[in-house]
Amino acid sequence: MSFGIINLSADTLSIIGVTLRMSFFSTLISTVLGTILGLLLEKSSFPGKQIVVRLCRTFMGMPPVVAGLIVYLILMRRGPLGFLGLLFTIEAMVIAQVVLITPIITGMIYTYAVRSAPVIRVFAKTMGATRFQTQLLFIREMKGEFYFAIVTAFSRAISEVGAVMIVGGNIQYKTRTMTTAITMLRSMGDFSQGITLGILLLIIAFSLQSLSDLFRRNEKIAENF
Repeated sequence: MSFGIINLSADTLSIIGVTLRMSFFSTLISTVLGTILGLLLEKSSFPGKQIVVRLCRTFMGMPPVVAGLIVYLILMRRGPLGFLGLLFTIEAMVIAQVVLITPIITGMIYTYAVRSAPVIRVFAKTMGATRFQTQLLFIREMKGEFYFAIVTAFSRAISEVGAVMIVGGNIQYKTRTMTTAITMLRSMGDFSQGITLGILLLIIAFSLQSLSDLFRRNEKIAENF
């Protein structure tokens, strides 16, 4: 299958499929965990909370190879979870991505919540809202921030190379992603195929951003009515 300069061979389609599966599941898991942890961190009060916040912000900048190495050591044959046999699988790459992305989502949601939650809680209390209604109002008022967090998570997942290379192994038709393939093609001197994958990667990222903007715009129009 060919579209102009873009040649969608069986290998390319496999690479795209692996990339999208890995990115989707890592984004889903990281968003759920990060949102829960971020909201709990904002709402909770305990000794050492600021240290936890600083650690979270530190992990937001964790080098991908460090996350990959940590997961590799855990999943390797002699590691604590080696018996699961997950190393060099998509599942291992998802785990590495979750380790890498969850602190980012946690930090983003916590920052949004610290800024917005107190005002929302005061308003809800004034209106006599129940705890459940307060939570619904909170989610509604922060929809834009949630969208941005999801887009950020997916963008980080789909563009990551270091961690997935370590735990995935860049195995053809199994764990080869668009970024690891581009890295391999560059080392082989096959720049045309690398450029093709790069263009496809940009198209996917642009399409996701456009879809997110469309959802947000439609919601604003619905709210005005």
